[in-house]
Amino acid sequence: MPAPARISAARYPRVAQLAIRASAAIVLPIAVAACAGNPPQLQEGLWEIRAQRIENPGEKHTEFAYKLCRDHAYDKATNARIKDVKGCATLVKDLGGGKFSSASTCTVANVTIESNGVSVFTNGASTHSETHARYTPAFNGKTEETMTQDQQYIGKCPAGTKPGDTIYPDGLIRHHD
Repeated sequence: MPAPARISAARYPRVAQLAIRASAAIVLPIAVAACAGNPPQLQEGLWEIRAQRIENPGEKHTEFAYKLCRDHAYDKATNARIKDVKGCATLVKDLGGGKFSSASTCTVANVTIESNGVSVFTNGASTHSETHARYTPAFNGKTEETMTQDQQYIGKCPAGTKPGDTIYPDGLIRHHD
């Protein structure tokens, strides 16, 4: 997968802000579940993340995968940043056995994003999550989005990488600053 396209926040501040918050509404229930209750800490090292996204209307399917180098400090900082997204309210329930449900509502630039998700943590070495979001009114033509994501610990981070670095399937590394 090539590196994600970048939108210049200086040139298009409103578009960049809406895109970031819309993405946060999908990721928020998954990440917040990681800090709710007492799920096992995720193992430090290299993780493979595979996801499938379905956007409607049109049943547009997208699959993607990448690897992420992580440690406890990186996960904690990421969760704190996501929880601080302005315009969002999230409720998380610990369902027991490493399973969490979440519901989130975000309003950005007159678009309301309602998302619901379930995340399952297994021994700090894998996670599975399913999230569904509705956009009112449509965001870039999208009214609904469903994302299924599996994360798996695969070992030690490669030499030259640090927590937060992303490794794409083509070998490109995006360093976390």
